Amino acid sequence: MTHYDLAVVGAGIVGLAHALAAARRGKRVVVLERDVQANGASVRNFGFVTVTGQEAGDCWEKARRARDVWAEVAAAAKIPVLLNGLVLTARLSESEAVIDAFLKTPMGEQCRRIDYPEALDFVPALRREAVATALYSPHEIRVESRTAIPLVAKYLAERYGVDYRWQTSVTSVAPPVIETPAGIVEAEAAVVCAGDDFNGLFPGRIAAYGPTRCKLQMLRVKPAAPVSFRTAVQSDLGLGRYLGYSLLPEAQALKARLDAEWTAHRQNGIHLIVTQSADGSFVVGDSHHYAPTPDPFASEAVDRLILDEFDAVLDLPSRTVTERWVGTYASAPDRWRFTDRPSDAVRISVVTAGCGASTAFAIGEETIADLYGDAS
Repeated sequence: MTHYDLAVVGAGIVGLAHALAAARRGKRVVVLERDVQANGASVRNFGFVTVTGQEAGDCWEKARRARDVWAEVAAAAKIPVLLNGLVLTARLSESEAVIDAFLKTPMGEQCRRIDYPEALDFVPALRREAVATALYSPHEIRVESRTAIPLVAKYLAERYGVDYRWQTSVTSVAPPVIETPAGIVEAEAAVVCAGDDFNGLFPGRIAAYGPTRCKLQMLRVKPAAPVSFRTAVQSDLGLGRYLGYSLLPEAQALKARLDAEWTAHRQNGIHLIVTQSADGSFVVGDSHHYAPTPDPFASEAVDRLILDEFDAVLDLPSRTVTERWVGTYASAPDRWRFTDRPSDAVRISVVTAGCGASTAFAIGEETIADLYGDAS
């Protein structure tokens, strides 16, 4: 029986991030995953590593660091970076005030306001009426989630010798004994990264943080004619939702107007994100509905609202929808993540917001430093 330094439960991006941080310290790591491959939020998102707009402080700082690690891993693992940067279009005067206020904060470093011609150079399909002004950020990168996550796992195995136990549920974590239906795995420490599975391992400890689930709807849209974007795209609705903007005092007037005039979008937690894939299609979303157990059904009315905003911002006539899907992730009303410590040798790491892909690599470094001490 192989004896490991660390067992990681969960092969989504949060689990892989912890495996990377430990492996870089020379630890012998095994990742245990109940499915045959990562199949949750990590592969159902935009692949958009978002920095600009994350909540000021810890979240924004983690996103800045995680973006840098993503760049390193993408280059080493031969993961294509499909887009760099973000253009957030603003057609409301209240949005302009939020952008100006944001640019005065430390988070606005290297970001700038741009006009329609420059925005069009980044995103050739922008409608003129959708851009009174725009915010440009150089900080973001975009990968294709459904292929990038398996490539990260493959890279960890080949570069660092990380082992995987696929289709292996974990029933108990008490290092050095990790129990599974297939037998015991021996590891001196463990990190549980089970996403929105709140009732498996350590349910009582997880329940203390009051988590629920967020359900989102997303689509893949194919343009009728080829078009090439240089950046991801967001719109006014993002200024009203992303906490790095919406918590600014100047955002109050914008949120009031959005509530009054974009009522259905706001009630369904909709804001526009558009990222382009290598085949020219776009991943488009998304919506947000909260429940302990969200229903699995996608609403056509919600998809219609998302597409209405897509069409208001982008001029892509005769575009078609080729895929639709639903995802869920952990959420909490008063925090964007938590790390729990059941024992000296065990950590539970959960991102309770939609920024797991954007922050996980930095969270992994923090958790592993705490587990093993700051000395690498």
